[in-house]
Amino acid sequence: MRDIGLSGWTGTGRVRAREADGVLEIAVDGLTTQAKYYKPLIYEFFRKEWRGSRPAWGEFTVEIGMEYTGDPPWLDLDNLAKALLDAIKGYAFHDDAQVGRLLVERRQGERERITIRISERQAG
Repeated sequence: MRDIGLSGWTGTGRVRAREADGVLEIAVDGLTTQAKYYKPLIYEFFRKEWRGSRPAWGEFTVEIGMEYTGDPPWLDLDNLAKALLDAIKGYAFHDDAQVGRLLVERRQGERERITIRISERQAG
């Protein structure tokens, strides 16, 4: 997953998002071991601050990256993915059954954050 720059973002709190070339990127600063924490946080961002695209039909690719510093946090990636997909449902796509490809990874980074990259799935 490529590094996200700082230009063109919407959001002033812990959650930011931007769209470019058919790709929606979301960044959430900080980590917690409670996956359920992310759903209301991201949902509130979309409800209050997001004025970008509306949900679409079709099949999507979703890439989720959890970046940490120090020791890796004890957080099940499957629980994290479910909470994040539930949070963006209704904003990026209508239903998480539209996700045809899902990549979730944990990696060491320069700061603790969650990144989500949503794009239309290409045939092939």
